[in-house]
Amino acid sequence: MGRAATRICASACGAATCCDHQKAPVRLVCPIALVFLSVCFRACQDISRPEAWTYWKESYFSPSMTSSVTRNSNLDSGGRSHAVLAIHGTIGTASAGWLRQQLDEARLSAGDLVLLSSPGGNLEQAMIMGEIIRLRGLATAVGTPDTSGRIARSFCASACVLVYAGGVRRYGVEGSVLGVHRFTNSMPGPDPIADAQRLTGQVLNYMTKMGVSSAVVEAMSATRNVRWLDPADALQMKLITDPVGDTTAVRR
Repeated sequence: MGRAATRICASACGAATCCDHQKAPVRLVCPIALVFLSVCFRACQDISRPEAWTYWKESYFSPSMTSSVTRNSNLDSGGRSHAVLAIHGTIGTASAGWLRQQLDEARLSAGDLVLLSSPGGNLEQAMIMGEIIRLRGLATAVGTPDTSGRIARSFCASACVLVYAGGVRRYGVEGSVLGVHRFTNSMPGPDPIADAQRLTGQVLNYMTKMGVSSAVVEAMSATRNVRWLDPADALQMKLITDPVGDTTAVRR
């Protein structure tokens, strides 16, 4: 009788142990599934916002800018040939991260050139792009490269000017133009005047840090439409530091 009870008890304990082993993976999987569902839910919430979806699209699917690399452009009066990363297009909500990736892939060194051709775009991203360019010791210019490495004229307007200002040296290519205008907040708050003052202060601090005269910010604030700067004016404002060709060239 005692042995039978012992066997029954052992059998019951074994069954309980077996059940516990079967339940253990279930207990482990449930928290992981909950975390996964939580992340997916938050991601769906983020993507549902238009600005978030734009950021995801530009980051992973369709960047708003394009780039190319050349190795033989020469704007330096010393005759040294520089590598060039040419970027073209509208500055989007993910353009700063995109630029960092392009610079890493191009392996530009200090003194090499970022060539710009852009109508402008996102203000905050433009300032971050300028900071990246400055931290890497790169120069900037406005234009587009041809297959021989020569630079054809182009334009850089609105927020693009902030990217241009990031250059350690800022070449003024003959025939290329810089355009400025008053910046506006795409998501205005309850006090538009305070928003405008804050935005102007940010741009002024940035330009001062980059060694550009406050006269550029004054020129921006003075007009709603784009004002194409005469090369001589851009040079006087310290926006252009190294003119290439005739600085009195007719503006575009």
